[in-house]
Amino acid sequence: MKFLILGSKGQLGNEFVKTFEKEKRDYLALSRQQLDVTNLDEVYKLVKDYKPNVIINCTAYNQVDRAEGEEFNQALKVNNTAVSNLAFICKEKNIFLIHYSTDYVFDGKKEGLYTEEDKPNPINKYGLSKYLGEEAVKNTLDKYLLFRVSWVYGDGKQNFLYKLSQWAEKNPYLKVACDEFSIPTSTRTIVEVTLKAIEKGLTGLYHLTNSEYASRYEWAKEYFKLKDIDKFIYPVYRSDFEQNFPAKRPKWSAMSNEKISKELNIEIPPWQEELKRSLL
Repeated sequence: MKFLILGSKGQLGNEFVKTFEKEKRDYLALSRQQLDVTNLDEVYKLVKDYKPNVIINCTAYNQVDRAEGEEFNQALKVNNTAVSNLAFICKEKNIFLIHYSTDYVFDGKKEGLYTEEDKPNPINKYGLSKYLGEEAVKNTLDKYLLFRVSWVYGDGKQNFLYKLSQWAEKNPYLKVACDEFSIPTSTRTIVEVTLKAIEKGLTGLYHLTNSEYASRYEWAKEYFKLKDIDKFIYPVYRSDFEQNFPAKRPKWSAMSNEKISKELNIEIPPWQEELKRSLL
């Protein structure tokens, strides 16, 4: 089986590359500098020449606040148009597509964990662009894997934990929201579960997260404890920050991983356990 990994320099793409190297899988991994995923002709030629069996799309525009303004068109190009192009190519070439979406497709008003049956209602333009990408996959392909993930962290700078470490170096104490909830999820968990889903031949939409949920404040406290960082974290309400951020965020976007866990007959570890494992 030949894999094509798109977005190889991002934290998720990088995790796939590390895993595939260890397992000696047959793959080609390209960064956005090496391949413009928004260019249909360029992507089509690559796929035609390489002939992959599976495309793993790790590319994403995830600058949530910038997407509210002048970069919304760029968010649409990467999160919707490029995904639509990939789906079109995969349909024509009979290639299996794996794509990743986000908990930000939800509005945060549910009292309970979001399931795959819940109707998306994004409250920011980033979430809208990702939801449109989901629809492009579902409306074009009969067989695919579409995973919604949340609060992703791994090797790289585009995650909350990296930013937290940077803030800790520059400030005497930190303020972190105690009323914004989701599920911290490691790139390692995402890759492990994705590969199990491929092996079992699963198709469709799944929520892929670690287990249990947390506020950003709880996540930050646990991270500093494990890293032995002596820095005071002051819990604040999210409304204290909202004037500084153009994009609205759902206060509650925790998703249930029950469906994928049952399908694969596995127990996905709680976020605390996985965070500790990832820092070893």
